[in-house]
Amino acid sequence: MPSTADLEDTKRRIKYGEGVYHFAVAGTASSKKTSLINALRGLRNRDDGATSATGIKTTLRETQFPDSDPRNPFVWYDIPDAATLQVRDWQYFNDQGLYVFDALIVLIDNCFTKTDIAVIRNASLFNIPCYIVHSEADQRIREIMSDNGYDSDSEAKTLSTLERAARDQFVTAMRESTQENLRAAGLPEQRVYIVSSLTLLSAITGNVTSTEMGEMIDEFDFLTELFSKAQERRPGGKTDSKGSF
Repeated sequence: MPSTADLEDTKRRIKYGEGVYHFAVAGTASSKKTSLINALRGLRNRDDGATSATGIKTTLRETQFPDSDPRNPFVWYDIPDAATLQVRDWQYFNDQGLYVFDALIVLIDNCFTKTDIAVIRNASLFNIPCYIVHSEADQRIREIMSDNGYDSDSEAKTLSTLERAARDQFVTAMRESTQENLRAAGLPEQRVYIVSSLTLLSAITGNVTSTEMGEMIDEFDFLTELFSKAQERRPGGKTDSKGSF
C-alpha cells in the first residue's frame, strides 16, 4: 500500500484539487484513445482545445486535460500504457499513482494488455470504480455490415435489417470476449461498456439526434455510472451540469 508521503507526492504531481473529480483513461495510446478523451471532455477531434493523436505521447507519466466546460469540476488524464510490464502489476498501479483517482476507464480492443489487467485488478483492491470500455462500436458495426453483404445500393429496409443484425452480432461477441479475457486473467466478471465516441460526445453535450438515440448502446449507462459513482465516493462536487442524462 502507498504511504502517506506517496499519496501526497502523487497528489502534487497530478495537481490534485479538492472539489474536483479526477478521471483516468488507460489503454494503448492511439487515435481511439484521443477520440474518447476528447468526447468525454465535450470536444470533437477538430475543435479548438482538443488533443490530437500526437498530443497523447508515450511517456512514463500521465497527461492532464481540462474539461472543456469550466463549470464542470472534472479533470481527465491519459495514463500511459506499458507495452511490456517489467514490474509486478501492483507496482505499476502504484508507480502511476492510480490510487488517487476517482474513477479509472480502461479502453480495450479485442483483447486485454497486461496494463489493462493491472489496472482492473488493482482498482478492485483500492475500491476505485473501474470501467471497461470499447469506444468504436459504430466502426465495428459498419465492418460487420460490409462483411454481411451491405453496399451503398442496398435499400433502406435491407440497410436497417443488416444494421440490427450487425449490432446484435457485435455486442454479443464483445461481451463474450470480454468475459473470456477476464476469466483468463483470473478476474471476476465485469460489464464492458460498448460505445461510440461520436454518440458519447452527443450525450455529453446534450445534442443527441433521433438517429443517434436509436444507435446508442451503453453510452448513457456508462456516463451515468461514471459520474454518479464518483459523487457517491466523494460527494464534495456537482456532476449535474454535464449533458442531459
